[in-house]
Amino acid sequence: MDYLLDEQQLMVRDMVRAFAAEQVAPGAADRDRSGEFPTELFAELGELGLLGMMVPDQYGGAEMDVVTYLVSVEELAYADASVAVGMSVTNSVCCWPIVKFGSETLCRRFLPELASGQALGGFMLTEPHAGSDAAALTTRYRDEGDHWILNGAKAWITNGVVGRYFVCLATADPSLGAKGISAFVVDAQQDGVVFNKPEEKMGLRASKTCMVSLEEARVDKDALLGEEGQGFKVALATLDHSRLGIAAQAVGISRAAFDEALRYARDRQQFGKSIISHQAIAFRLAEMDTELAAARALLWTAAQASEKLRRHSRDSARAKLYASEMCNRVVEWAVQVHGGYGYSKEYPVERLYRDARVTTIYEGTSEVQKMVIARALVDEAAQL
Repeated sequence: MDYLLDEQQLMVRDMVRAFAAEQVAPGAADRDRSGEFPTELFAELGELGLLGMMVPDQYGGAEMDVVTYLVSVEELAYADASVAVGMSVTNSVCCWPIVKFGSETLCRRFLPELASGQALGGFMLTEPHAGSDAAALTTRYRDEGDHWILNGAKAWITNGVVGRYFVCLATADPSLGAKGISAFVVDAQQDGVVFNKPEEKMGLRASKTCMVSLEEARVDKDALLGEEGQGFKVALATLDHSRLGIAAQAVGISRAAFDEALRYARDRQQFGKSIISHQAIAFRLAEMDTELAAARALLWTAAQASEKLRRHSRDSARAKLYASEMCNRVVEWAVQVHGGYGYSKEYPVERLYRDARVTTIYEGTSEVQKMVIARALVDEAAQL
């Protein structure tokens, strides 16, 4: 599908691909085993302009389009999904909502550090008892005149411990539901923000994910995104956008698994010939190749919709649903093609299998994506 990319997009794609191959991929397996966060790599990503890809130039960003950003996520995920998710989260759920909903003061205060890689960002939405039902969150905020005070607990926060600035959702009163929610930018280095020990995860082990406690955390008055009570709107718009990053990550993981399976099938000999010569394996590879192309087409279509439409929930949900489910199928098939070797940590498909599993869960489960699509279909049917 390279013919769909313009010269600038291809140039960035090739630059990220080379960087990922030379700097990211060689240490992926070691980082998976140790769980070590690649601080130096993220500093380099900042220098390359990959941590503020959609941030306007006036705030130190690269000011690129959404497709270029997604192509970059795919290339990093091909090399190491842990690195890709850290880069994607900073771009999509921290920088993006600040650009879209933040005041000029807020943009100038936070975006230059984020775009340069001096600070990483994240998104504090999920809570121990509020995941898919985002309107049910219970983290509270109160107005203290010249600042806000936040209290509560957040769960599964990517870039926890290693990040500094987080878009955080809290409610003035849980009984108000979505109408009581506001969005703030929280500086994790201030008093009252406590990161718990990083989670021991199945995959994405070099990406730091943890619980966060907000204990009388003070937030400056001008750190409000949009207006008070508009936080749910900020969250939904951000998720519409960030789901594209997860879809791109899924495509990158799948492509890596496919290439490993193709290479192994070409080299592995059984019954006197390479196993790719056996129809069962050849047909499976053909299905993998087709699914990959379909997922990328849905993703790039949704990316274009995000540039042109005010709301693109249905497009993003379709891309995320299909790409993440496709990813889990493709990596499973890649392990199967490897036979017993696919179960060994000596082969990359074992790690890819574990990294792929979460793509159908975070940024909205597959079930949530189906709800979003179905709701759009109901609305469409009502207009017929």
